[in-house]
Amino acid sequence: MDHHFVGIPELTGAPRVAVVIDVMRAFTVAAWAFSRGVEKIVLASTLSEALALKESHPGWLALKDGAPAAGFDAVNSPGLLRSCDFTGRTLVQKTTAGTVGALAVANAPLVLCASFVVAGPTARFLQTKDPGPVTFVITGEDGRADEDLACAEYISRSMAGGEVEAAPYLDRARTSRAAADLAGGLRSGYHPDDVDLCLEIDRFPFAMMARQEESLTVLRPVTVPDIPDARYLTSLGGT
Repeated sequence: MDHHFVGIPELTGAPRVAVVIDVMRAFTVAAWAFSRGVEKIVLASTLSEALALKESHPGWLALKDGAPAAGFDAVNSPGLLRSCDFTGRTLVQKTTAGTVGALAVANAPLVLCASFVVAGPTARFLQTKDPGPVTFVITGEDGRADEDLACAEYISRSMAGGEVEAAPYLDRARTSRAAADLAGGLRSGYHPDDVDLCLEIDRFPFAMMARQEESLTVLRPVTVPDIPDARYLTSLGGT
């Protein structure tokens, strides 16, 4: 099946099915946030919007790229997030690439956000939907980020069924520019374990679906069975 792999600048209109990839680190962080109890993640287009959403919704938390900043409760690092307790909370997320890519395709009928930690469940979810050609949005480096492209290609291959060896794809991600920048401490808001945490294949058993809820783009986890059978597909968001 001929899937499409595009950068954010190449998007024209809303695809029928979009899988937005950000391995290092937005959608690894989102998966960790769900594992730490977050109920939903609201994707913000700007830092000021993120803070305004938090201010207007008591109890909501806000997360951003880079160093800690006033008004924000967390930074875009899985290593720094993994010990947090977010049970029942709503998290507003604004990052440089991942949230931008998701918002760019927010009007598509089906939008999934993914990284290696949810790659297998994402592929199985798509198998249950039999979606036809998928548009993979490579968010990093204007569509050239090898860690994101490797993850997208792994999900694409996995959708075809059968065992797919993850190691070559993970090796590409480990030697990517983003991994080198993180390992070298060139990005603020960083934990030394971030690269390793971003390269844990199928760490979590859910996919992540973005939908329009009122005027917001909201990301929620979707549980996916080991056997791709749509009869057993249920959403943690109640769908």
